[in-house]
Amino acid sequence: MSNKEFKVIKSEEEWKQSLSDEEYFVLRQAGTERPHTGKYNMHFEEGIYLCNACKEPLFESDTKFDAHCGWPSFDKAIKGKVVEKLDRSHGMTRMEILCASCGSHLGHVFNDGPTETGLRYCMNSVSLDFEEANEKED
Repeated sequence: MSNKEFKVIKSEEEWKQSLSDEEYFVLRQAGTERPHTGKYNMHFEEGIYLCNACKEPLFESDTKFDAHCGWPSFDKAIKGKVVEKLDRSHGMTRMEILCASCGSHLGHVFNDGPTETGLRYCMNSVSLDFEEANEKED
């Protein structure tokens, strides 16, 4: 992933210093957390989900649904906040989702969503942060 295309630019050493080992593994090395372990998997509060690396808003809470897959799932991202990248790792062809601001790995998007969008943005909890609705009004 090239830093030149993103507005938040840090060296990998800077990312290592600002993220936990697990956050660095998922966000910067395209790792995956174990299913059903993330704090946002069954989290349904009102607010905004942010990139855990740069705090850019990514998903509104009303787009989140329980996909029964073990990871937080959304049916659409906030316009312009994520970018897609073809991922052919692990013998599969998938569409990886990156934060449009810092290029961090968030998860993957699939065309099996149950809503009118038909999409399921399957994100890692560790890639996300959350801002409650009443917090953003201050």
